[in-house]
Amino acid sequence: MEIALLKLLLAHVLGDFFLQPNSWVAEKEKLKLKSGKLYLHIAIHIALIFLVFFSFSVWKVALVVGLGHGLIDAMKLIFQKEKTKRLWFFIDQILHVALIVGVWKYSHQATIDLSFLQNQKFWLFVLGALFLTSPAAIFIRVIIAKWIPTKNSASLQDAGKFIGIMERLLIYLFVCTRHFEAVGFLLAAKSIFRFGDLKEAHDIKLTEYVLIGTLLSFGIALIVAMTVTL
Repeated sequence: MEIALLKLLLAHVLGDFFLQPNSWVAEKEKLKLKSGKLYLHIAIHIALIFLVFFSFSVWKVALVVGLGHGLIDAMKLIFQKEKTKRLWFFIDQILHVALIVGVWKYSHQATIDLSFLQNQKFWLFVLGALFLTSPAAIFIRVIIAKWIPTKNSASLQDAGKFIGIMERLLIYLFVCTRHFEAVGFLLAAKSIFRFGDLKEAHDIKLTEYVLIGTLLSFGIALIVAMTVTL
C-alpha cells in the first residue's frame, strides 16, 4: 500500500481513537456545533497530518482532510439519536476513510487496482464468508429447533447467534490461510468457557444441545472453507 495513504490513515487513527478523550465526545454530543472540543479535534487532525509527513508541503491535504473530517463529525452530531449512535459510529468511520482515500488518490494521482473484482476466487471467498453469517445460523437453528431448551433469561439477546457467526468466520479465515492448528485452539477455548456454565447447569439436554450446535457450526465452517480452497 502507498506510504502516503498509510500515513493519512495513521493520523486518523491517532486523532480519533487515541487523542480524543471520552469527555470530549460527551461534550460534543451535548453541545454539538457549539462545542469547542469539536474544533480542537479538527485542529488535532490537521496537526497530525503535518506531523506524520514531517512537512508543511502537505498543507492542502491537511486542510481538506481536516475540514472534511469536521463536516462529517458535524453531520453525525446533528443527525444521530440515542438509538442510532452505533449506526452513526460506523457511518462516520466509513466516510472518514472514504475521504482519506479520495484525497490521497487525487493528490498523488494514485490508481486503485480493482482487477481482483474479476477474480473468481475472490467472489467465491466472499460468498463463503457471507454464507457463514446469517444463512448458516438459520440452517443450524432449523436443524436443532426441536432440541431448543428453555430460554435462559441470563443470556444476552442474540449472543449465541453472534458468537456462532464469529467462530465460523474465524474458522473460515484459519482454514483459508492454512492455519489448521488455530481451529483446534478455538474449539478448545470455547470448550473451556462453556464447560463451567454447563457443569453448573446440571442439564444434560442443555449440554447435548450446545454440543450439537457447536459441532454443526464448526462442521459447516470447515466444509465451506475447504470447498472454497479446493
